[in-house]
Amino acid sequence: MGEAWIIDGVRTPRGKGKPTGALHGLHPQELLAQTLRGLADRTGIDPALVEDVVVGNGSNSGDHSNDIARWSVLAAGWPVGVPGVTLNRFCGSGQQAFMNAAMGIGSGWQEAVVAGGVESMSRYDAAMNAPMGGGNAALHRRYPLVPQGISADLIATLEGFGRADVDAFAERSQQRAEKAMASGRFDRSLVPVVGAEGRVVLDREEHPRPGTTVESLAALAPSFLRAGAKPRDPDGRSYDEMARSVYPQVEAIDHVHHAGNSSGVVDGAASMLLASPSFSKAHGLTPRARVVSGAVAGAEPVIMLTAPGPAAEAALAKAGMQVSDIDLWEINEAFAAVPMKFARDLGVDEDRMNVNGGAIALGHPIGATGIILLQTVLDELERRDLSTGLVAMCTGGGMATATVIERI
Repeated sequence: MGEAWIIDGVRTPRGKGKPTGALHGLHPQELLAQTLRGLADRTGIDPALVEDVVVGNGSNSGDHSNDIARWSVLAAGWPVGVPGVTLNRFCGSGQQAFMNAAMGIGSGWQEAVVAGGVESMSRYDAAMNAPMGGGNAALHRRYPLVPQGISADLIATLEGFGRADVDAFAERSQQRAEKAMASGRFDRSLVPVVGAEGRVVLDREEHPRPGTTVESLAALAPSFLRAGAKPRDPDGRSYDEMARSVYPQVEAIDHVHHAGNSSGVVDGAASMLLASPSFSKAHGLTPRARVVSGAVAGAEPVIMLTAPGPAAEAALAKAGMQVSDIDLWEINEAFAAVPMKFARDLGVDEDRMNVNGGAIALGHPIGATGIILLQTVLDELERRDLSTGLVAMCTGGGMATATVIERI
């Protein structure tokens, strides 16, 4: 296997995922197209040399439908000969796009590939309300799937994470993000988003809430308490009862998650250029990092969000590395209990994990987050003059993605 090098990447700021959000008025194709143009400008690559654009997207419906990768390539004004393909591994879609691009290059089949991701959550259509599992009654009898928030509360209950614990984690995410923004730590990868009139509509993160404290978070009501108690399936069981049928050791689910300690709903896009060493040298491209290894994992789908640990362990094993060999970790903050469990299970020092905050403060544009986290960890490795980073994300359906990168 050959190496895949990371040349560079750009991303948009994350806009609030509401009709009042700064990015709501832009079609997601146009949002991703702006990062493609920004990437070509940043790297100097001729887009005609790009062999594929692999894009992650978690919705694939409405504005995001019918292979948004291809339409975004055309919206960017790139040559019609540049193809595009869209992948969906739920929240890990962008990271999966990155790993597929790396595999194409590492196998020798491709020389230069763009990996990207996009999600305009403010523009979701009714199709996004489809039940987890697609409404398959036979599958539901085998796995009584519940919403991710119920799964997150189940994890917190089993792990003994109380409301004060998850709120303290959320406060730290906000504080770290606030410090990172004030010191310009995200500036290396950001490109401002412009509207149809050419006016800048967003040039900084829109979702963070500076000044968030444990005390202010304590005033928020649990998001999944009522949803967990309402009858849901043909047998009259609630979501809580469905989850407890798989985890009978739980007498009652402690509903600790809410909007302030869960990932924010936002709009955003990101793109990265990967290339082989020979292509990079032939075209004068200076690499920033190499892709060391990647892995995916599955876990029990009712609890759903516990696979990041196994995925990270698999990626480390493939690289012949241990936890102590990783300098910085980015574990997606889908819900506070997810990275908290990850850190406990793998023995990761939380002072080296999500050091610039995470999705609780900054938001989680589903298909784009994996690419954004890879950019974030690479930028921070360079700032601190460190070497290795690992990114891991939980996904719907009880899966996870994990990638190890190393600075060159």
